[in-house]
Amino acid sequence: MSLIITEECINCDVCEPVCPNEAIYMGPEIFEINPDLCTECVGHFDEPQCAEICPVECIPKDPDNEETHDELMLKYKKLTEQL
Repeated sequence: MSLIITEECINCDVCEPVCPNEAIYMGPEIFEINPDLCTECVGHFDEPQCAEICPVECIPKDPDNEETHDELMLKYKKLTEQL
């Protein structure tokens, strides 16, 4: 499951630079997460770095993009092969 940034986002910009997959970007009003690039940091870290650093805790799992740990690991492997 990828993560999502909710409307509580204050645009503080601490999440974008810590994303190892560069999945976070500035949307029209708040930061957003590209679900095709988000692996919840599987393969990189034990915990999602953006959620760990977010001061307003507005980065939960996205219920519309459910993925298992194995699926996230496969996505991580495909993304890192492209680098």
